[in-house]
Amino acid sequence: MTRKRFYDTLRRGGFWVLVILIAVYTLFPFYWALNSSFKTEQDIINPATYLPPHPTLINYQAVFSDNNFVRALRNSTVVSSLVVLLALSVGSFAAYALGRLKFRGRTTMLYAVLAMTMFPQISVLSGMFSIVKDLGVFGSPVALIVSYPIFTLPFTIWVLTSFFRGLPSEIEQAALVDGATTFQTFYRILLPLTAPALVTTGLLAFIAAWNEYLFALTFTITDPGSYTVPVAIALFSGKIAHQEPFAEVMAAAMVVTFPLLALVLVFQNRIVEGLTAGAVKG
Repeated sequence: MTRKRFYDTLRRGGFWVLVILIAVYTLFPFYWALNSSFKTEQDIINPATYLPPHPTLINYQAVFSDNNFVRALRNSTVVSSLVVLLALSVGSFAAYALGRLKFRGRTTMLYAVLAMTMFPQISVLSGMFSIVKDLGVFGSPVALIVSYPIFTLPFTIWVLTSFFRGLPSEIEQAALVDGATTFQTFYRILLPLTAPALVTTGLLAFIAAWNEYLFALTFTITDPGSYTVPVAIALFSGKIAHQEPFAEVMAAAMVVTFPLLALVLVFQNRIVEGLTAGAVKG
């Protein structure tokens, strides 16, 4: 019994050591960026320290006084929000059809949607460039709203389809017996039941659009006023000419990270509910 208790304690201790190592590995870059954002440029040049020797908010002041960055922050908010709205609107209809309706080729279409997520962005960049040019929206945020669904929509459809499949068929049958149309059944009964899935997929789509860099750089490179935050940070010049503003870049990175953290904290219950529901249904 003593030996068994010893092995159990050793196993639990090893588990927590592994958890701590993974937590340090994943959180340390975020901590280092936060630490650097409160340092002066001189402190950045000096030997590295785990705490800022002279904490300052000058980097955040420089970031928010940069009109290009503030405009990029606004562009990212608008683009990401519209992309999420578009992905959830179109994705919920498509997921309902693929998950609840029976028609020929449904499985083939579902796997075709899944296959779309396997293509790297660079492989479709030239094609999207031609489409954006033909639509006449190159160099504007509209180009991003048009192109981002190519990677947010397939994921949204795939995830929501599993949720619609997992809903009891008796709910839909009861609604039809009561005289509800197919659209009323979808909009008033089934869609509210998938709220956890909508929040989860919407948040992931928002993060993907918020952090996207390749399309944003390619389609807005001719107009600095259309930059999103990843492009604005990559091209951040700082206040002083011929200076590499590491501390200001770290402050800008923190500014664009905090909204995502806030969204996750606000919707964490819905996210957990959506992930666990997706794990047991289907």
